[in-house]
Amino acid sequence: EMTTSPVKVSLERDAALLTLTLARPKSNIIDRSMVEALQTALDQHAHEPTLHAILLTAEGPHFSFGASVEEHLPGECEQMLKSLHQLVLTLLDSPTPVLAAVQGQCLGGGLELACAAHLLFASPDAALGQPEIQLAVFAPAASCLLPELIGPAAASDLLLSGRTISGIEAQACGLVSALDDDPAALALAYFDRHLAPRSAASLRLATRALRADLASRVRIRLAAVEKLYLDELMTSHDAVEGLEAFLQKRAPQWQHR
Repeated sequence: EMTTSPVKVSLERDAALLTLTLARPKSNIIDRSMVEALQTALDQHAHEPTLHAILLTAEGPHFSFGASVEEHLPGECEQMLKSLHQLVLTLLDSPTPVLAAVQGQCLGGGLELACAAHLLFASPDAALGQPEIQLAVFAPAASCLLPELIGPAAASDLLLSGRTISGIEAQACGLVSALDDDPAALALAYFDRHLAPRSAASLRLATRALRADLASRVRIRLAAVEKLYLDELMTSHDAVEGLEAFLQKRAPQWQHR
């Protein structure tokens, strides 16, 4: 199973739609191989002149359980964070609209990727969240993206509590555009009705106009937050304890340092 690519890449609708499908169900863990496959597909195809949109979707009952906890341990985490953050910035800088379709659990690094999309479609019973704080770490990309997307109060709630919200709640706070039991079908219907008939060249300019300021702000903030994560968080006792306790399936022993 692991020899096949973790991402299915297809150009559809007369090369107007690039579909990237996370293809390691049921967890669809955002590990290094998944990040590399997504980055490669975007580098290869995102600038096709006929492209009208990119659809990010996932096989199985869940979009993603999040990033690999093993790869978050000291020694591994710097390379993992830098590649994940490069992928998030690539999506933010995408020359064409990015649609994400989310079902089941969409957590941690999975939600960070979905948040980099322009439009997020979800099932009403999807579970979206940034549970990192429960392991005594935090989500760098989400720390930069969520305040921009849903405002400081809702972002503070999600990032400080680590709780999950349903698709319905996520739509109420403005994170999700529309709900359907089949969010991928909803995203495709949106594409066919609203994006396919447009000029691809004009969509690219409209996308740049929409995102230019956000992408540049997030790029600057993310560099600072990544440094906070690597220099301060990962040298703390509790962050390493939280990750190790999770992997060892035991209760963490916080020392509050």
